[in-house]
Amino acid sequence: MRREEAMVPEAEFRSYYGQPVIKSPVWHEPHMPAYLYLGGLSGAAAVMGVMAGLSGRDRLALTSRVTAALGATAGAAFLVAELGRPERFLNMLRVFKPTSPMSMGSWILAVHSGLTAVAAAPVLLATRPASRIAASLPATVTASLPATVTAVLPAAGDAASLASGVTGPLMATYTAVLLADTAVPAWHEAHRELPFLFAGSALAAAGAAGMLATPRAQAGPARAVAVLGAALETAAGAVLESRLGLVGEPYHQGRAGSLLRAARALTAGGGLLAAVAGRGRVLTALSGLALTAGSLVTRFGILEAGRASAADPKYTVVPQRRRLEGEGRAPARAPARMWP
Repeated sequence: MRREEAMVPEAEFRSYYGQPVIKSPVWHEPHMPAYLYLGGLSGAAAVMGVMAGLSGRDRLALTSRVTAALGATAGAAFLVAELGRPERFLNMLRVFKPTSPMSMGSWILAVHSGLTAVAAAPVLLATRPASRIAASLPATVTASLPATVTAVLPAAGDAASLASGVTGPLMATYTAVLLADTAVPAWHEAHRELPFLFAGSALAAAGAAGMLATPRAQAGPARAVAVLGAALETAAGAVLESRLGLVGEPYHQGRAGSLLRAARALTAGGGLLAAVAGRGRVLTALSGLALTAGSLVTRFGILEAGRASAADPKYTVVPQRRRLEGEGRAPARAPARMWP
């Protein structure tokens, strides 16, 4: 029996008057990419500081503490600049909503920033002459200053550093969850790989900072962290682009593709140099700078890929139709055009 032919052919994909289906992300450059980079740097540096302290590598531990504190402080400043008004960030702390990545991220940033500041305080105060410290305090406090500085502050700093080792991994990866929780196709569909990519990028950045700011003889663990981070970021990026198929196109096309190719080259090159950076200052500098640039450019590329996928409706509509077809449901047809 001859099968009946459809009177109306299958509708090809087209958008409504060529307009995007979803709104493009409104995050701006360089504020948001810088915040993503600095937050990851701070989180990974905090973890590296805890590991260095527990293994007796005091110089690297001090460097990592200061890096974590500076990264968290500068990152918070860029986030406030992105929001426009400081009270917008403070308003996020009025509620605690575990199901909201934005709410949890605000609390993670607030707690982590406080902990890293306390952890770094003894280090920063130790670099100031005692006379300058005393001069900045009331006379009634001056008599008890030595005991406070030598006992209370170091103990509080050590405790805060240990606690930041818990918030550090959350700080390094929560932004990936925040991006993946949106309707932006290139981010949402990459929810499996983005946390690993951000974690690897954060480790590479923290390792680079440790290499650059610590004497080479004591920076061996920082070089190992840098190599591990570069390998993880490279592997996660490759899996992301190969698994997403159509939705992964923005990651290797246009401006986002150019940025991410540059980031991969910088990260891979920096990681290879980190493996031999202990042999000389020049290699250390080249590796550290390449890894830092690669981590930062990665954030620019990820944000640009999200914008590109939001601007082109095919990345939203085509995957939806494929999912419906896979569930055995007929996708909605485009309405017939009544005009030429």
